[in-house]
Amino acid sequence: MRSWRGALLLCLGLAAILAACASAGIEKGLDPESREFFSKVRLIITSEERRTFLSLPAEKRKEFIQDFWARRDPTPGTPVNEYKEEYFRRIAQANHLFSGGGSPGWLQDRGRIYITLGPPDNRETYPRGMSFYGIPTEIWWYGFFSIVFIDERWVDDYRLDPLSAAQIAEIHNTQLQWNEARDKKVRLTPGGAPPELDVKVQKAPAGGATVRIALPYRSIWLKAQGDRFQATLELALKVLDASGAEVWKFAEKYPLDIPEKRLKEVLVTNYEITVSAPLSPGAYTLNLSLTNANDGSRAEVKQKFEI
Repeated sequence: MRSWRGALLLCLGLAAILAACASAGIEKGLDPESREFFSKVRLIITSEERRTFLSLPAEKRKEFIQDFWARRDPTPGTPVNEYKEEYFRRIAQANHLFSGGGSPGWLQDRGRIYITLGPPDNRETYPRGMSFYGIPTEIWWYGFFSIVFIDERWVDDYRLDPLSAAQIAEIHNTQLQWNEARDKKVRLTPGGAPPELDVKVQKAPAGGATVRIALPYRSIWLKAQGDRFQATLELALKVLDASGAEVWKFAEKYPLDIPEKRLKEVLVTNYEITVSAPLSPGAYTLNLSLTNANDGSRAEVKQKFEI
């Protein structure tokens, strides 16, 4: 079975990325269904496919659309096309994350890069510029490679710095090598890059257990809302006893709301969550899931412990 992660990366090459960074007009003369398809796949359709599709008679386009997605399906014969679902999920995420500016988020430069390369390993935000006379800047890090976006008009419409274009090719090639070498930490995976988590379970002085969770703020995708940066973390805990039976569970949402003036100092710290679990002495297994509602990134931990 082919790796759908690899299929996604192979299809989203440098040529598609750079071509998408220019505004693409919708071709005239297409029926509504064909026009919708042609608009939505602009980030992944090849030049040859584009020419072929536009030259087809109307009655042949539906067959082309079906074949277009089938060729990209990493698990043919199954009811789900993971590639198609992931692509449209990323479009929805980009529209949610990059709602400023004058165009839909997925058509903005940050949205295009987010869809193509996935969420960065680290994101530095400078909403007032990197210096006293600077302009709003974002730096996205993929490993050792950086991509810079600038908002020259101060309207929350960040444009790709031309000097970053060459980095995109390097990032893409590196991701392919990662995928081929160990099939992990690949950008285009469901839910994006998992945040870094430190989970400790300790016996509580008054009985039971205390679950302590820490994750760096820099690994949390914060969405700009005016002069504040926000996110909602969704925590789910489940504890199983030695026989595998569920003995306790917990679910809670944690909203984050950080003023812009505190963002730089906050990003170098950890966000911490502490939960008390009323458990009797014994051996247990903790199943933990922490999801960022902003971009769908999720970390999962399975950990044995005793109290």
